[in-house]
Amino acid sequence: MPDTAPPQDLAGWLALIEARHGQRIELGLERVATVRDALSVGSDAVIITVAGTNGKGSTCAMLEAVLLAAGYRVGLYSSPHLLRFNERVRIDGREVDDERLADAFARVETARGRTHLTYFEHGTLAAWVCFAQAELDVIVLEVGLGGRLDATNIFDADCAILTSIAMDHMDYLGETREDIGREKAGIFRADKPAICADPMPTQSVFDAAEAIGARLLVSGRDFGFSGDRTQWAYWGPGVKRGGLAYPALRGANQLLNAAAVITALEAIRERLPVSMQAIRQGMMLVELPGRFQTLPGQPAIVLDVAHNPQAVGVLAENLANMGYYPETWAVVGMFADKAVEAAVERLAGRVDHWLVAGLPAPRGLSADALATRLTGLGLSVEGVFDTPADAYRAARARVDDSDRIVVFGSFLTVADVMTAIREER
Repeated sequence: MPDTAPPQDLAGWLALIEARHGQRIELGLERVATVRDALSVGSDAVIITVAGTNGKGSTCAMLEAVLLAAGYRVGLYSSPHLLRFNERVRIDGREVDDERLADAFARVETARGRTHLTYFEHGTLAAWVCFAQAELDVIVLEVGLGGRLDATNIFDADCAILTSIAMDHMDYLGETREDIGREKAGIFRADKPAICADPMPTQSVFDAAEAIGARLLVSGRDFGFSGDRTQWAYWGPGVKRGGLAYPALRGANQLLNAAAVITALEAIRERLPVSMQAIRQGMMLVELPGRFQTLPGQPAIVLDVAHNPQAVGVLAENLANMGYYPETWAVVGMFADKAVEAAVERLAGRVDHWLVAGLPAPRGLSADALATRLTGLGLSVEGVFDTPADAYRAARARVDDSDRIVVFGSFLTVADVMTAIREER
């Protein structure tokens, strides 16, 4: 550590590690495992690790809500955050406060010595320090990127959940769906349950499970669901549960995640028994900002962090199920390394007016660059703005109360608009 005095608060630590490690992500486990060992802190909690292209956040939120309803002490580590870093580290449903996080960052800094850590790795180890101090029953870890080489994978999962496999982060994970599936299946462990919510997993997922002897359970083959307009039913190995209320998280795809959650809990029930009452209660109470989040009032405002073709396709389906709105206004800002055209095309038939916003360099597309890509698809861009908040304010000024505003494209896009809405209200 340099001779300068260490930061005294969380904001200082975050600024330091972001400035120090703002370069390209360095995947790998050796460095972060070395620092983990130097920390000399551990936990006897059951560990559930969740990977996947889309649906990780929803699945983790459901796990947390159900396990809390069952009376367990629960730690949840997720990423990225929308408004505050504290969102990433939760204990018993509450964000860990600044003081505890700052202390954890300081402990990681001392333990790392001369070992290089990325922003995500430093944050993962800080979360682990907080969890180890809390004497938890269960820890839910959301993978940041991929699985096999992600920092969360230094902790052995008692149960692994793979939510979906789609084309994203190809520069890190591989150029084919088989490559991406292989990387995500790297969270599987020998003789431990591995739950796959993707009903069409790649062969590489099957191969990875077989190679290490993981107990693979696949949606549609080993477990699944059915439903009507009012309720749904779950089936799994030796289990059938009917009369379930739909999860509070909106979107038809949430049943895929909910069924995977129930399957995972059934698979580890000897260590963590969970009643159906707790499952029902948790599913009804679960909350997750920015995932098809529909705000009350008029006009209708939908916030969704969808940023790849699969996620935007799900967003388009969910919008179609919302009912009739005379006009739909889209506020969009995206990163340059995403499949921008393929993603936006999924919404082309659902949006009447496009307002584009710039995101910060180096990854973010400028508003002009994004507008050029959209006009290349034949879409009519009606406004170009420096920030998503500016685009949102312009939409509010133009819409009728009966219309709908959809904000999507990135966590940064949604976060900026959420901040603007808080200021507005």
